[in-house]
Amino acid sequence: MAETVAVRSGEGQGPEPVGFAYEERPRLLEGLRAYGLIVAMWVRSTMAYRASFVMTTFGNLAVTAFDFLTIVLMFTHVDALGGYTLPEIALLYGVSATAFGLCDLLLGSMERLGRRVRDGTLDTLLVRPVPVLAQVAADRFALRRIGRVVQGLAVLVYALATLDIAWTPLKVAMLPVMVISGAAVFGAVFVCGAAFQFVAQDASQVQSAFTYGGATLLQYPPTIFAKDLVRGVTFVVPLAFVSWLPTLYVLDREYPLDLPQWVAFLSPVVAVAFGALAGLAWRAALRTYRSTGS
Repeated sequence: MAETVAVRSGEGQGPEPVGFAYEERPRLLEGLRAYGLIVAMWVRSTMAYRASFVMTTFGNLAVTAFDFLTIVLMFTHVDALGGYTLPEIALLYGVSATAFGLCDLLLGSMERLGRRVRDGTLDTLLVRPVPVLAQVAADRFALRRIGRVVQGLAVLVYALATLDIAWTPLKVAMLPVMVISGAAVFGAVFVCGAAFQFVAQDASQVQSAFTYGGATLLQYPPTIFAKDLVRGVTFVVPLAFVSWLPTLYVLDREYPLDLPQWVAFLSPVVAVAFGALAGLAWRAALRTYRSTGS
């Protein structure tokens, strides 16, 4: 869809009356522009207290670092986990943590949507000439979450420096593609979870089970999980395309469920398709919203 935006024209033409022209702007571009403006506002607010920002960012980084520390401590007692060494698991961890960190930074505020639906404050977003999804995603943008991204990148650098990988042009290109595609897949999960909150109204924990829980799941090799669970995160909620499948291609390891090798290259396609479905779910859920009635 496109929305009509009035723009002033004819300025600087002397006494002639000011007229109005109409410019059609794609809804997506309007949403991105609005998102950027709201994020910039929250970033300026955050940087007004720089010492607080530094401390909270460091705290966020330290807390998330304990996840990988737990894996390191595990390897003080075992040589391999599910047939994978510590550097190999570090690669799985680094990819999924970086992808999720980017998504959490950009869309993490969506988990609070259920509260807005319950108390009716979502109404204030509906009357503004800005896409609701952009407003919800950028609401109270927390720049401190960048600590999770930094921590994930640090583990990813460690894994790449430690592993002996037979690099090819395809494997090199796979690294940034799977991080960006993985962030997009997690973003679709966030949007689907937000859409579900229109119905459940108190489902932030259900959403977290698929977002934060999914990120934790992908930090470990698929060989330690039941096949039914692996099927679920491959064919139902396609989290396997975040790190498992593309990372196993880089490591030259066997895929779960005897999948063909080419599925590792489907991450961008899956991200786009899943994102489109999430968009449809969001629009359908938004149409069902009837406020609190008070």
